[in-house]
Amino acid sequence: MAVSGENFCSSAWNGFLLNLKHLAKFWFANLIATVFMFVGKTAIIVGNCYSLYLIMKHNGDTEEVHSLIGPLGAIAVSTYITADIFLGIFETVVKALLVCLAIDMDLHDGEIHFGPETFGQKVEKIKQNSKFRKANSVE
Repeated sequence: MAVSGENFCSSAWNGFLLNLKHLAKFWFANLIATVFMFVGKTAIIVGNCYSLYLIMKHNGDTEEVHSLIGPLGAIAVSTYITADIFLGIFETVVKALLVCLAIDMDLHDGEIHFGPETFGQKVEKIKQNSKFRKANSVE
């Protein structure tokens, strides 16, 4: 709707067709974004819980607390919620950039017309590598 200025139903249909046409690209980008988000969330949670443990150990609070499960669990849950909110922005950006790339390629016969020159060069390099792999694959 925002790109073409058409009504909602036409825009939704065109978006659906765009997703079908570039299905492999969307799937791969979502896979990469999901992997990065998982690694990021895990690293942030482990880092915060380990920091809490070190701070409690340094202050001598580990002897006063009967179990560390409560404080570590509270920090893990609150860290997960915060990391999920902030890393969700990353996922949205990946999808938005991919939609822009797909529309640009559709409007210009598969060529990248808009965007930074280096972005187009990277996409062409990826295409060449995938053609090389397909040509040299053993069936």
